[in-house]
Amino acid sequence: MLMICSIRRQMLQNVSNFYSVDRNSAFFKAFFILSTRFHINFIVTIIIKILDIKGEVTNLDEETPPTIIITKTAKADYPIHELIAKRWSARAFSTRPVEKSKLLSILEAARWAPSSRNEQPWRYIIFTNDNPEKLKNAQSVLKDINNYAKRAPILICAITKKTYSDNGNYNRLHFHDLGAANENMFLESFNQGLIMHEMGGFHVQRAGEVFNIPEEFEVGIMIAIGYQDTHDILPESLRQKACIPRERKLLSEIAFLEELGNGIS
Repeated sequence: MLMICSIRRQMLQNVSNFYSVDRNSAFFKAFFILSTRFHINFIVTIIIKILDIKGEVTNLDEETPPTIIITKTAKADYPIHELIAKRWSARAFSTRPVEKSKLLSILEAARWAPSSRNEQPWRYIIFTNDNPEKLKNAQSVLKDINNYAKRAPILICAITKKTYSDNGNYNRLHFHDLGAANENMFLESFNQGLIMHEMGGFHVQRAGEVFNIPEEFEVGIMIAIGYQDTHDILPESLRQKACIPRERKLLSEIAFLEELGNGIS
């Protein structure tokens, strides 16, 4: 960065000397601003290329700094569906409202998830910016680390029924099944051109009180859904996270042939 700034200063000095331009003139100031913006665009593009992150840089108008919508496609070792490869937990939410039809499609995807004995234990309590007061109340259960989600136009509390409906016995798979439904939501969110982020960082007891959760249910996770915004709206620490390439353990570290430790390949 220091090298870029030094080069820019030298360029401006050369322009000033060669054309005998007054540094306080409108021309000189315009040249300085344009050169600054050029180098910001240049630096951002180089960073994206280095990190091998697919992104797009757009100038909204002459007063708007470069905006970046980051997408991070998984580098899978074996072929997988495009939706799975493109799904990632983005945090830069736009305040733009989400069409109800898209929300209903996402919930429909959850509806068709598999579950133990077809119990379908998942339940979703949904808040949207159609009712800002209710949405703000729902946001109050989030911990500070998830303040970024307060920009999202949709916030959901995902809960799960702890027992089977037919016999009242404890369903030890209720959280597993909730996770399956949530993954369906994740994939459909990306299919609808949206992003989704699941959050365990919230006050569970408060959520139970705020959302009036019956004893037979257990609070699972909070979910934010919305359109993606540029990463520059995030605090510095989360901006850095957004630029880190996705990584996963090797397949041989999580899947084993016939016995634990015998990694499949």
